[in-house]
Amino acid sequence: MVSKKVVTFDEMMQEVKKYIKKDENIDLITRAYLFAEKNHDGQYRKSGEPYIIHAIQVGYILSSLRTGPKTIAAGLLHDVVEDCDVCLEDVKEKFGDEVASLVESVTKIGALKFKDEKEYLASNHRKIFIAMAKDVRVILIKLSDRLHNMRTLQYMRPEKQKKIANETLEVYAPIAHRLGISTIKSELEDLCLKYLDPDAYFEISELVHKRLDERKEYIRKIMARLSKELESLGIPFEISGRPQTLYSIYKKM
Repeated sequence: MVSKKVVTFDEMMQEVKKYIKKDENIDLITRAYLFAEKNHDGQYRKSGEPYIIHAIQVGYILSSLRTGPKTIAAGLLHDVVEDCDVCLEDVKEKFGDEVASLVESVTKIGALKFKDEKEYLASNHRKIFIAMAKDVRVILIKLSDRLHNMRTLQYMRPEKQKKIANETLEVYAPIAHRLGISTIKSELEDLCLKYLDPDAYFEISELVHKRLDERKEYIRKIMARLSKELESLGIPFEISGRPQTLYSIYKKM
């Protein structure tokens, strides 16, 4: 499950070390962080937070998805070429061809330009996005980047909020769905709803919160009933359940 709280680099590394054990891989991630921290020094986001915090959150989301060390390193470095006085050759020299290639691809996707909003949000935009990222790790970095940007969207101007939310709903959430990353897909959709139809978002959120315990108990009973039936038939199974997301309720309404 992806954490929504702002984590520190040490907390990110705690998550990393749950599944990445080799010292050279830990060292790669640490060096990437220190390089990003140095080059983003003096840069701040709209929230007023140091820019490096964004890079750490992207790295943490990637570690929550159990991506490899080079992907996390590239996630930490994903903005250094675009936003800092760093060239791709510097990244390649310090972190190798593979990490540099990931950073380059993320940078190119970020630079995509379309002639108008209709073209930008067309279904073929997703195809262009995926075609450009021949390596699925690039998509994972962009999804992680977009997820943290959506979590901090309140600091943008209202018109910018709607534009980014609409783009996220049309492009990024469907890609997360196609990749089977339901946690990211669901959170992106709920955050988009918050900015595209705030009245509905807060109304549904309040109603859901009031009935959360009731809904959880209903799911528990259904799971227990299904488990009993499957066991009686001798069928091996795994079963899980969750309440519907705000956006899925919104669509049904």
